[in-house]
This record gives sequence, C-alpha cells and structure tokens, in this order.
Amino acid sequence: MKDTEQFQTEAKVICDLYQDAPKLHEQGKHMISIDEKTGIQALERCHPTHPASEGKLERQEFEYERHGTLCLTANFEVATGKVLAPTIAPTRTEADFVNHMQKIVSNDPEGEWIFIADNLNTHLSESLVRWVAKQCKIEQDLGRKEKQGILLNMKTRKEFLSDIDHRIRFVYTPKHASWLNQVEIWFSILVRRLLRRGSFTSLDHLRDRILKFIDLFNKTMAKPYKWTYSNDNRKITHRDSRKITHPRFGYFI
Repeated sequence: MKDTEQFQTEAKVICDLYQDAPKLHEQGKHMISIDEKTGIQALERCHPTHPASEGKLERQEFEYERHGTLCLTANFEVATGKVLAPTIAPTRTEADFVNHMQKIVSNDPEGEWIFIADNLNTHLSESLVRWVAKQCKIEQDLGRKEKQGILLNMKTRKEFLSDIDHRIRFVYTPKHASWLNQVEIWFSILVRRLLRRGSFTSLDHLRDRILKFIDLFNKTMAKPYKWTYSNDNRKITHRDSRKITHPRFGYFI
C-alpha cells in the first residue's frame, strides 16, 4: 500500500507539470523530458532492400554487418513537442550527462529549467549535484560522497536535485515507471520511422541520419502531447489522435 501511495503521489507531480507546461512555457520556463537511448546499432544491410510494389510488401534481407553503437541523449520539450540540442556519443557516463546538461542549459543560461528524468545513477551523480550547485550559485558545503552531507548517497543527492527552490531542478519518475517520461514516446517514433528498417554504413552515417530525422521531425511532426492519466488504464492521448505504440508497455495514443 505504501508503494502504491508513493507511486500515485510522484506520478501526480509529473502529470500536473505536464498540464502546466504551456503556461510555464509562456512564462519563459523550460520543461524538458530527458533520457538516453543506448545501444543504437549501425547495421548495414548486406543486400539491397526491395521496395513495396503493387500486391507486395517491402522485403528486407536479414543479413547485416555491424559497425558499432551510439547513445542518443534527447531533450523533449513538453510544451512544443520538439527535440532540442541532442547529444550523440559512443558512451553514457556521468561526465557525458553533465556535458549534455551544460549543452541544453546554455540555450538560456539564466533561465528556469525543469527536467523530467528517471532514477538512473548518472541522473543522480556527484558531478551533476556539483554542476547544479555551481549554476544556481549555491555555496553551501555539499559534503563528501559516501561520507556525509548532500553528496552522501543517491537519496540525499536526489533531494538536492529535486529542490523546488533551485533554478535548475529535476523531477524523477517513480521507480519502474519510466513510461511516465514523455521522451520515451518520442523514442518509439524514432525507432519506427528510422532505426528499425534503416541501413547505416558507419557510425558517422548513423549519427547524421538521426540528426536529420530530428530536424525533419521538429519542422513537420512536432506537437505537444495532451497527457491524461488514470490509475485504471494509464491512458495517454495525443492531440492529433494518431496511434503510437508506447515503446515498452504497448499503450496507444
């Protein structure tokens, strides 16, 4: 029962923020749904794909050559539905995430930022706490990791990073509920529209195709989600009523 109540409380905070996103955007406040998609493979098909024709479906050969993997860290702007300042890199480390945060916040260095994120350790790291403290001009003693103070453990770091008084703060999804993070829905679009049936000759080719897809998406497809949540069916709805499968849970919007 305690876990259920905690889930409902944490989920309500996120859903209320989604509802307030347009108003906050008008006030110049940024709300970003952020996450990484790891292990994106650069697979080159060994034989040409046969396009669909009258009475025949597209035919794709199963043999492929591997050219490595990349990690995409994406920022889904809740109020506009656009993907901003993505990072595509070979790794997903604590330092990588802080560098990515610096990149997105540099678009409005003095602005207010709210990031919806899951509980991955890199989203609760010592480096992230120190970076947020520096950006928010917080001069208090942060303590020492695994010893004392704010840096003691993931719980204490999470409390600091979630502080509503900070100009840059995080709101974390409940455990095992990353589906509450809207960027996950966008990842499913990326997979369906580009990655699943693509052929990429190198990591550079894969990176270029992803960036071009994001640019096209922002210009022609980006729309905010109209988010409705019910504990009974966890329903999510999109304003244009197109059906989209949730990447992990199979929900439709």
